[in-house]
Amino acid sequence: MNSARQVDEQIRVMKNDGWCNRDIVWWTARLCEGWPYVFGAWGAYCTTTERKKRYKPDHDTIYSKCQVLRDKNPKSSCDGCQWFPNGERVRCYDCRGFTDWCLLQVGIDLVGEGATSQWSSNENWTKKGEVKDGIPKNVLVCLFKADGAKMAHTGFGLNGETVECSNGVEYHEKMSSKWTHWAIPAGISTDPVPPAPVPPEPEPTPEGYAVVTGKNVALRLGPDTGCKVLLRVKTGETVKITPPPADWEHVEYKDKEGYMMKAYIREGSD
Repeated sequence: MNSARQVDEQIRVMKNDGWCNRDIVWWTARLCEGWPYVFGAWGAYCTTTERKKRYKPDHDTIYSKCQVLRDKNPKSSCDGCQWFPNGERVRCYDCRGFTDWCLLQVGIDLVGEGATSQWSSNENWTKKGEVKDGIPKNVLVCLFKADGAKMAHTGFGLNGETVECSNGVEYHEKMSSKWTHWAIPAGISTDPVPPAPVPPEPEPTPEGYAVVTGKNVALRLGPDTGCKVLLRVKTGETVKITPPPADWEHVEYKDKEGYMMKAYIREGSD
């Protein structure tokens, strides 16, 4: 089982590699397989506090698997729990919290607090329909299970495969007959998304100059901490070096000359 940290890192990789947002959402959902269902959760870390806050007596599956709830011990911890892999947190969801969180990773924010209100908010979707009439191919859809006038459950579908958060996040190779409706989220595309910008490489520091690495480093009148401070120089500023005594550098900065301790600057080279 992946940890939340591992999933977050994979999402960054997919974005940096220019994946289309359909595939980012689908594989984000797949990477969360095995994570727990917790009623009312929208992607919070699965912690003792979160579980106790959101626990409902009718959620027998979660109660039986959660040692913190089962033990009824205020000092119980998550150590050894299947949802604390290698001592790292996972996230928890209910069904509509799961689809909402996955879509948020590509900037799509569904309107509505529950499956019914999300389905009913037409601004969420570019197209809607019933499963019995067929589902568009090669497009990520949100699936819904109708219960009378309400939607009792929701998940993701793509070309007959599904991911949902019911008894935890589950992947199914074949779509269950329980699904009755589908909707295409507004903004979902198969077009590549621009990769995240790569920070430019810093310019090399010329020989005879140094970059200030400390925070507000003192430029002193002489090579001693007891000498008068002429001014303080911010991190990242460049200063000119002159031959130093011992652990100090004689530097020039703007219209001032003085001394800085070598421990707080990095000298440039060819």
